[in-house]
Amino acid sequence: RLGDPIEQRVSTVGRVTPELVDRIVDPTTGRECAIGTEGEVCVKGPSLMLGYYKQPEATADKIRDGWLHTGDMGVKDAQGYLRITGRLSDMIIVGGFNTYPAEIENFYLRHPKILDVSIVGVPDPVLGEVVMAFVIPKAGASLTAQEIRDFAKDQIANFKIPKYVEIVSEFPLTGSGKVQKFKQKAWAVETYGLSAPV
Repeated sequence: RLGDPIEQRVSTVGRVTPELVDRIVDPTTGRECAIGTEGEVCVKGPSLMLGYYKQPEATADKIRDGWLHTGDMGVKDAQGYLRITGRLSDMIIVGGFNTYPAEIENFYLRHPKILDVSIVGVPDPVLGEVVMAFVIPKAGASLTAQEIRDFAKDQIANFKIPKYVEIVSEFPLTGSGKVQKFKQKAWAVETYGLSAPV
């Protein structure tokens, strides 16, 4: 909104319009999260869709008790400003711990030799999933997988440190420039022969 402070306008997606109500819920329990806690963004109001045409199962999955579950992960502050942090479908569950790629990516973008990074979850026979990093180094920079892991020690939780690291020159992208993480994950599964618990 035009009257919002500039710092809120540039660091958040703003607040919902007056006819809508939003809330952040824990994607596992469905319970509303405390202010400042990350969860799935849900919205309710008269301007939202009623459902998917002739798709009752898809509708039931997305709309529960009148709330549209957007699939976006976010954090809402006490003034109602919302910051999107990622997609629920990108969430990695490492031994029961929810891990969000955007958080790890933002951490690694502080590394002086990293130009870009893409984090995906890959199957693990013990933990269900583990973190994998695809890293594009800055021009002329030399990086090793161990250097990338060491950068994170004592900085982020151990389960968020990538078990697998690939140094690459580019990411597979869509026509609009979004990273095709599903292709990265498929490549990792095939290349490393990874499989989930049986």
